[in-house]
Amino acid sequence: MFKRCRCPITERQQEVLREMVNARGCPQGLAQRAEMILRSFGGERNDHIARDIDCERHAVGVWRNRWRAAFDPLVRVECEGRPAELRAAIREVLSDRPRPGRRGTFTSEQIARIIAVACEPPADSGRPVSHWTARELAAEVVLRKIVPRISARHVGRFLKDGGPPTAP
Repeated sequence: MFKRCRCPITERQQEVLREMVNARGCPQGLAQRAEMILRSFGGERNDHIARDIDCERHAVGVWRNRWRAAFDPLVRVECEGRPAELRAAIREVLSDRPRPGRRGTFTSEQIARIIAVACEPPADSGRPVSHWTARELAAEVVLRKIVPRISARHVGRFLKDGGPPTAP
């Protein structure tokens, strides 16, 4: 029903993966994936690993396959004899890939300019208010041609967060 296929792994790679599993500062997702690879090397089945670490069986297979595909490049990094580079390469293999999606609507420069306008007194722009509102600020940045259009709600997010996390 389920085939057992051990992940290829070197002793040094095992050490790095064990360090990741046991490190307090290692993000949980990376530590979980490191454990998947170690247990896969031990010959455990995907369904057993998934049950024990509380994830989907399919996810174990995905990370096992990604490890196999990256094994030769990891060995090359390891042979160069730089432990820090091996750790970084393993972290990269076990990290999430960028997800597809729509790029941000506004550039980092536009966001910075919007925030800069928010730092100016509204009276300097001829606005009859003592403090910027999101609606007034949105109208002002469009008037200054910083952006062609923007909602008050979007401006409010910039002011609250300092910009979107996906800003290019």
